[in-house]
Amino acid sequence: METDNGKGLILAVASSVFIGSSFILKKKGLKRAGANGIRAGYGGYTYLLEPLWWAGMVTMIVGEAANFVAYIYAPAVLVTPLGALSIIISAVLAHFLLKEKLKKMGVLGCVSCIVGSVVIVIHAPKEQTPNSVEEIWNLAIQPAFLVYVAITMSIVLALILHFEPLCGQTNILVYIGICSLMGALTVMSIKAIGIAIKLTMEGVSQIGYPQTWLFVMVAATCVVTQLIYLNKALDTFNAAIVSPVYYVMFTTLTIVASAIMFKDWSGQDAASIASEICGFITVLTGTMILHGTREEEQQASSESVRWYESRKSMTEEHLITLYSPEY
Repeated sequence: METDNGKGLILAVASSVFIGSSFILKKKGLKRAGANGIRAGYGGYTYLLEPLWWAGMVTMIVGEAANFVAYIYAPAVLVTPLGALSIIISAVLAHFLLKEKLKKMGVLGCVSCIVGSVVIVIHAPKEQTPNSVEEIWNLAIQPAFLVYVAITMSIVLALILHFEPLCGQTNILVYIGICSLMGALTVMSIKAIGIAIKLTMEGVSQIGYPQTWLFVMVAATCVVTQLIYLNKALDTFNAAIVSPVYYVMFTTLTIVASAIMFKDWSGQDAASIASEICGFITVLTGTMILHGTREEEQQASSESVRWYESRKSMTEEHLITLYSPEY
């Protein structure tokens, strides 16, 4: 058992390294693509022709694959918190490679997000692994989870149709919210697919069940949506801010979705529930700090632009006065 946990630990750490690096590679690819065409943040897809972006995609796929396999060898309590390492790796690489500075308050927000997420994951209830795709399908069509899916899709549609045109370029929670909400549904579908693959390899084929292919379609749709809006977030906002906010929201929503679908909240003691509430408050605080840091950067940038334009205007007026025929 200790050997399996060791394998899971190594895979989880490797996953964080790959995923954290992928954010930077994709960001650099998006910058190059934006210099030669329409930026992803404005609906462009020229990044699909950028090799560096594809290198980031391959790196992310390798990281996600390692993370998926890690769950086979080690429990979620060990694997999930290690995903926070990708935030640190992304922030460090962004500092040196993208010259994106993370201020002291940003560091505090990042630490708060990591601590809160770890507390939530550690005290999250253990889930019971289903034994077939049909069993997962029965869990997916229970009223409580159907209500959750309906609410999730309503929020996603509202973010895409209303809030994205209104404040998508200024509020990081719009793009990241879409990614995280769809990501939680992706995990539920991926888990069903993983169980189907595992059972099929053990001799109990799940290929003939229509539910298996339905989960594949849902996962594919959610993954594509995630990638589109994650690219927009990376192209629009600081990578050192995108990474932790995405991690926090994705982890939180995944735990909520899993708890509703698999009914893991039942049987918990008061101490665990209190710890989870404290974790959520810490995560919310960290997210607000990070978002506030981003707003300060935008205001400082705007003030610098206005100061430069003002100085330029004054200089032009001075030159016009000097070279006026009246003098």
